[in-house]
Amino acid sequence: MKITLRFFASVREVVGTGSEVLTLPVAVLTVGDVRQFLRERGDPWAQALDEGRALRMALDQEMVTATAAITDGCELAFFPPVTGG
Repeated sequence: MKITLRFFASVREVVGTGSEVLTLPVAVLTVGDVRQFLRERGDPWAQALDEGRALRMALDQEMVTATAAITDGCELAFFPPVTGG
C-alpha cells in the first residue's frame, strides 16, 4: 500500500521534510501502525513521533485517532496540537 505523508510545524522541523510518499508493509493497517512504523526508523522519527508526544493526525484531511484504518492512496498528516488565545 502506498500513502502520502505530510508533516507540519515542529514535526516537519524535527524530521526535516514536509512530505513523503511511502510504500508500507502489509501489516501496517492503521494510523497508529504508521506512526509506530515511522518511529522504528530511529531518530529523528522516533523523537518527532514519540508515543508520549501529543500529536494530531488527519487522514484525508479529517481528524482521526490512532485506530483509523488507512487505505491505498490516502494522505496522512501529523502535526502538534494548536493553541491560541
